[in-house]
Formats: sequence, structure tokens, C-alpha cells
Amino acid sequence: MPQLPLGFLRLLAQPGGYVVLDDALRQPTEGTQLPASSALIPPVGVAGAAEPNWPRDRLVFASDRVYPLTHHESDRKEGSMSKVRLLVGTRKGAFVLTADGTRDDWDVRGPFFTGWEIYHLNASPAEPDRIYASQTSGWFGQVVQRSDDGGETWEPVGNEFAYEGVAGTHQWYDGTQHPWEFARVWHFEPSHTDPDTVYAGAEDAALFKSTDGGQTWTELAGLRTHTTGEQWQPGAGGLCLHSILIHPEDPDRITVAISAAGTFRTDDGGETWQPINKGLRSGELPDEDKEVGHCVHRIAMHPSKPDTLFMQKHWHVMRTDDAGESWQKVSGNLPSDFGFPIAVHPHEPETIYVVPIKSDSEHVPPDARLRVYRSRTGGNEWEALTNGLPQEHCYLNVLRDAMCTDTLDPGGIYFGTSGGQVYGSADGGDTWNAIVRDLPAVLSVEAQTLP
Repeated sequence: MPQLPLGFLRLLAQPGGYVVLDDALRQPTEGTQLPASSALIPPVGVAGAAEPNWPRDRLVFASDRVYPLTHHESDRKEGSMSKVRLLVGTRKGAFVLTADGTRDDWDVRGPFFTGWEIYHLNASPAEPDRIYASQTSGWFGQVVQRSDDGGETWEPVGNEFAYEGVAGTHQWYDGTQHPWEFARVWHFEPSHTDPDTVYAGAEDAALFKSTDGGQTWTELAGLRTHTTGEQWQPGAGGLCLHSILIHPEDPDRITVAISAAGTFRTDDGGETWQPINKGLRSGELPDEDKEVGHCVHRIAMHPSKPDTLFMQKHWHVMRTDDAGESWQKVSGNLPSDFGFPIAVHPHEPETIYVVPIKSDSEHVPPDARLRVYRSRTGGNEWEALTNGLPQEHCYLNVLRDAMCTDTLDPGGIYFGTSGGQVYGSADGGDTWNAIVRDLPAVLSVEAQTLP
């Protein structure tokens, strides 16, 4: 039986929605039966009907007949039943930004932990008001903070991060061996289903796990003690484990990225690990095809395609479609393929975003123009998104953990800068607005979509 994409239902609930029936442009009425060959036209009126742009692979299917929606499309678009919360870590404290589903007006709370570097904040998908924060200082060390009320109040929790057994050594900047030393937590990744389970990526590179809400931490030592561990070398920011991806259906499959060692995957909950860097090439290495030693800046995944990963590397934007067994370069027409963040659209698994900067020695946008680049084809073909972003005299940077997305529709994209701005787009990147300015330099941004 022919099936109707849900997108048709959405179009019928607003003015200007059309479909092609029997080679003619029409607005079907309730009960109209649609053939399988019907073409979907965006709700922009007859003038725009020649350019259908709804990707069929992201549509949920319903029936073969047209029925109007209970609520108007604009209600869904504005997210009248939802709100967004941004968790922003900066060089001098944490901030919590909230807005309703329109994402027009934002409330800014903070700073929390004034004067401290907050490398990362992240919330539990299973209990959204539980937030973990990495508070760190060169003077006072590392503190893990937790909130159970959405950031209203905080309390320190367990802060003992001990390497299991003999710590051993890794390679130092000058090529000599250097002892592993814990410095700070770079990234928290809570479990999808258990609010008490959270992973912490650390410097020097190691992965820790807590199953009691952060009160105690245990190293998953199989990663650090991998046979290649002695070859790992810090990047400019340190030997940091900064990206943690948990498979949406198999929590024992975890993929991590380390600067500058590469990407690694476990399929057994962290007992054993394998490097997954085949296809990565790094010109700064004597052996460009070396198994480890690659400076990976960030990896990202869409939950509907967990075997497809995207990577922003020191140089090059990469993708894999086999869970890291092989990587291909997809930098395409980018003005520079050096950068730090990479993000995937919340509803379009082949739409990705990067923020190119000039080079590894000049961390500023090319041509002093801040541009987010979007690919709707999973890479290679990129378009600059500039509406609302400064296009002259702009000399700032966007760090690896400082770009994220919400899950509203249209999808929201957010990023923070070294200049203290947090920009947001409520239309998938077509237009941008500065949510807040003049914060301390932004280290991380995470988005929550709340009821």
C-alpha cells in the first residue's frame, strides 16, 4: 500500500502546502488518496514549487491518505510545549541559557564558579535536571560539580581520578617518555538511560566511569594501557580525551577521540580497545599512515546512523561509514579544512557543520570572516552560512566542544567563541543571532531540549 510521508501532513496544516498529483500542483483535501509517485513540494507557494527540498530519507511514514494535523504547524515549529537550555563553559565560570521553543528570547544565569575554568558541562538524557560540570584551575586543581535541579544549585561530588596500576609513560613533545599525570576532565558523557552512569574523558588521556552519580570514579584502563599507549603524544592543548560517543542501541560500544593519538573503539564496555584510524593521514608525522599519533579534534555521530562518524581533524574533515574501520576525506570545497568543532543536524544525518579557521598557527577565520559551513551531502559539497555572523575584522576561534544542536524542528545549531559570544540558529544555520555577548572565552556549549 502506498505510504504518505509525514511531511505531507505538515504541509496541509499550514497555508502554501502543495503536492504534485497527476502531474499538477494541488492542495489536496482531507481523505485524498496519494499515489506512491507523489512529489512533495515545500510550503513556499507556487513560485517555489519547482524546487522540492524535503529529503525523503528523514521522513516518518504514516498512511496513504491525507488527514489534517490536530495542531497547526506553527505550534510545532515554535515548540510551544518545549524549551531549550544551553550549558556554557567558559574560562571564568559557567552559564545557563534558557529559552522557549521559539528560541527568540533568552534568559542568562551565571556565572557559576566565578573565576574557574569550566571545561565542560553536560546533562543526563535520562534525568535532564542532572548536570555534571568540570571545574578546573591551575592553582587549585580539578573539582567535579553536580546539579540535580537544572543548574540552580550545585555541590561537589567525587574528585578522585586514579590511574589503575602502574601509570607508565607516554611520549612527550620532544619525543622522550613522560609519566602519565592526571590534570583535568575535558568532557563528560552521561549514559543515555541511567542518570547515575557517566563517563569522563581526562588529561592525560584516560577514560573514567562512575555508576553512582559522580561520587566515585573507576578508570577503564584497557584504553590507556593499549599496546600503543607509549606512542601517544600531547597536542598543543595537552594529551586529552575530548570526545566520547556511546552507541544509541549498544551501550558497550563506545568510541573516543584523543589529541594527539587518534580514535579508538570498544565493543565490550571498555575492557578492550582497538585503534580505528585507517585512512587518516597526518603530514606532521614521519609515517603519515601510522596507526596512532593523529591529532583528532572532534568526532560526531547521528543516532539514526551510528556506524557513520564525522571527524574534524587537525587538518582534514573525514567520515567513516563502517564504525571507524576506514575513513575518507570529505573536505571538498572548504576554504580551509583546519578547525576544531563538527556537528550533525538533529534530523538530517547527512547534514554536517564545521567552522574552518585559517591554519594551525593562525587560529582565526579565513579572510577575517566568521563562517559556519554546512554540507547536506555528508561532506565534499559545502556552503557558507553567514547571515547574522560578522563578515569583517573577525579574529576569534571556536573550540572543539563549543558547537552543538538541539532536537527541535527546525533544528537549532549553537556555537560559542573565544570572544565570548554564543551564536544560535533556529533554522538549521540559515540565519544566526548572538544569544549573548561579552562572556569570557567559551570552552564548551551543550544544548538540551526540555518539555
